[in-house]
Amino acid sequence: MEALFKQSIDDLKRFQKFSSAELKMLDNVDKAAEEMAEPEFEHYLKHEVNMDAPRIAKKYGLLGIPIKKEYGGLGSNHLVTVLTKERLGQMGLGFSSFYNVQVFLCGLSMQHWGSQEQKKTYLKQAAKGEKIFAFGLTEPQAGSDPTSMKTNYEKKEGRFVLNGTKYLITNGSIADYIIIFARSKTLQSEYSAFIVDAKSSGVTRMRLKEKIGLFTSDTAMLEFKDVEVDDGMVLGEIGTGMKIAYSGLLNGRLGVASGCIGIIEGSLNAVLSRARERVQHGKQIGKHQLIQKHIAEIAQNLEMARWPTYFAAIQRADYEKNIADKALIEEAELRTALAKKIASRLAFESADHAVQVFGGFGYSLLSPAGPLFCDSRVTRIYEGADEIMELKIASEVLGKGYEAYS
Repeated sequence: MEALFKQSIDDLKRFQKFSSAELKMLDNVDKAAEEMAEPEFEHYLKHEVNMDAPRIAKKYGLLGIPIKKEYGGLGSNHLVTVLTKERLGQMGLGFSSFYNVQVFLCGLSMQHWGSQEQKKTYLKQAAKGEKIFAFGLTEPQAGSDPTSMKTNYEKKEGRFVLNGTKYLITNGSIADYIIIFARSKTLQSEYSAFIVDAKSSGVTRMRLKEKIGLFTSDTAMLEFKDVEVDDGMVLGEIGTGMKIAYSGLLNGRLGVASGCIGIIEGSLNAVLSRARERVQHGKQIGKHQLIQKHIAEIAQNLEMARWPTYFAAIQRADYEKNIADKALIEEAELRTALAKKIASRLAFESADHAVQVFGGFGYSLLSPAGPLFCDSRVTRIYEGADEIMELKIASEVLGKGYEAYS
């Protein structure tokens, strides 16, 4: 098993008892990551979506880890899922982003908000890797403020009709189903979520390739023109869309923080290998003090990112035991915002240190450092930009009445 991943598991064993099934799954996660590494690298260089990754994830049963057994999952706690994202993140965030949407955003949202029929059908398909899902919230003019979305719905002849545009949607052009958020055309303050078949008449999808990184992750723009959805595809209830969106983002932020730990671990592995093998000025560069400074910074970043993220996962589990407790959800939101903000910043800094240690070669996508650097930048934007996380953290610490935005 990869050394840093094993260390994380061993450290957490001091505080959390893992079942034999969970430990076996974590071993499968490591095997899946090993099998995924080569195709992920090859597809990254070609700037193409890695469709080997969903297949490998399905092969090792990775997509149902936090999903209840009755819906095709393992029924494990959030720490196991966090560790999974951590290991996958060592390769970069291409597959990690796919996983975040499939499991953290869509899977957990359907488990919490879906009807029994939806769980037995769509959630089970997601957990088993039989169908790919996307989370359609962001729009060209609605990023940090999803309530400004323009996508709308109205009810006609017993069916809901959706119109609008979604932008920067991970898994958007490869998904079988998309959870779409829209506002009522007649009641502007009402938002709802719908599970939409991507093959529905009126759905147009365009892959977005002009990205700084995440080349193996599918990103798309989606157009909906008079797309019809029946009552059975409403996720939750009509009018609960924003609650579903915000709970999904809470899950997603934990997933992003977890992947960022992997970025830091990948950076550390890369620089350790480079420092031992590369010789300049008559000695291994690892013996130069300024190179050691970069390595020390990455090692410190790893410890600073791990524990806020692990604690957020524990806090999230406490909240799920009593979802009616407002204090618990506020604490979970604070801890998750802290984890996401801290881990994403440190991941970007660590990847930057890795590029510096590699020198000119580090600026190439052929190096281990280049893809990590390109991928890490987006973590400070998606699932809640740095600035939004800071506002959430400050308002939670200040207390009621200090919200910077409603």
